[in-house]
Amino acid sequence: MIRFDDVHKSFGRNHVLQGMTLEVPKGTSMVIIGGSGTGKSVALKCVLGLIRPDSGTITVEGASKDRDAFLARFGMLFQGGALFDSLPVWQNVAFRLLRGALKRPKAEAREIAIEKLRRVGLAPEVADRLPAELSGGMQKRVGLARAIAADPEIIFFDEPTTGLDPIMAGVINELIREIVTEMGATAMTITHDMSSVRAIADDVAMLHGGKIRWTGPVARMDDSGDPYLDQFIHGRAEGPIPAVR
Repeated sequence: MIRFDDVHKSFGRNHVLQGMTLEVPKGTSMVIIGGSGTGKSVALKCVLGLIRPDSGTITVEGASKDRDAFLARFGMLFQGGALFDSLPVWQNVAFRLLRGALKRPKAEAREIAIEKLRRVGLAPEVADRLPAELSGGMQKRVGLARAIAADPEIIFFDEPTTGLDPIMAGVINELIREIVTEMGATAMTITHDMSSVRAIADDVAMLHGGKIRWTGPVARMDDSGDPYLDQFIHGRAEGPIPAVR
């Protein structure tokens, strides 16, 4: 569904992606791991067209030349929730359904929003609250409901459990796994949280030094034999990845 082919991206003298090559098969959940500053977020923004690679190609199966139609295929759960403070919850969830290529009548958009809120375990009465009235875990679930509101083919998850306690992180991980499976969507997640990796991933890719150092099924992650991956997943100070970056 998504293919990176020798992608390079630099910001001045900071060479972030240095020949990233990766395939994300259709209908699978790919989790990209790696230390801070290794380029995980840059790779994601390149797919969305928010950043243009310096060289190399990124292709999305059946990509449309029309940007609105292209972006309509994606959903995204942002790291910090990224909810609009001044809008009630249902309008946050239905944001894309109230404007642009996906525009629906207001009553229909609200109905879809409430249905998606139910899917992530939130009661209909939450729909008319403001984001500030919700806990961090509830805000994250609202963000997840928004990500799936338009039934996208591809969903991106940017550090989906950041800032959550272990129990709520487990709830979010389970929801993501269930929803991706139900929808048959292709998922691409970036995270540092190894519990999320094990709960969400079909396949794992280790990004370091601007390149994919290892990729394979999550079941092979613990006995990969790759020193970079081994150090990262076990949190060891000693290894090929310097402790101070």
